[in-house]
Amino acid sequence: MLTIPDLVERFQLPPGKLHRLIEDHHLAAVRIDGVVQVPAMFVQDDHPLPPLRGTLLVLLDAGFSNDEAVSWLLSDNDELGERPIDSLVAGRKSAVRRATQSLAF
Repeated sequence: MLTIPDLVERFQLPPGKLHRLIEDHHLAAVRIDGVVQVPAMFVQDDHPLPPLRGTLLVLLDAGFSNDEAVSWLLSDNDELGERPIDSLVAGRKSAVRRATQSLAF
C-alpha cells in the first residue's frame, strides 16, 4: 500500500493533485487506521495504471462503494482465474470488463 506522501514522491505531484486523481477515479484509495492508502498494484511506474479508471467507473456504476470496488479488484475472481487487478496489469482489460457485466444490482 502507498500513502499520499509515497505517491507525492513517486509521481512528483503535489498532494492536492493526487487527491484529485483519487476523486476523478484515476486511482482508488481506502482508509486504513485513518490513513489514505492506494494499493501499489494500482500504480504503474510514475502514473496510475491506465485501465484502472474505466474499471473503477464500471464498478461504481454497478453500485459498488469505493471500498467494495478496491476489494473486488484485489480478490480472486473465479471467472478470471486470478485477481482482476492482475488481469489489468497483464493487459487483459476486456476480460475484466466482461467479468464486471454481471455485477450490476
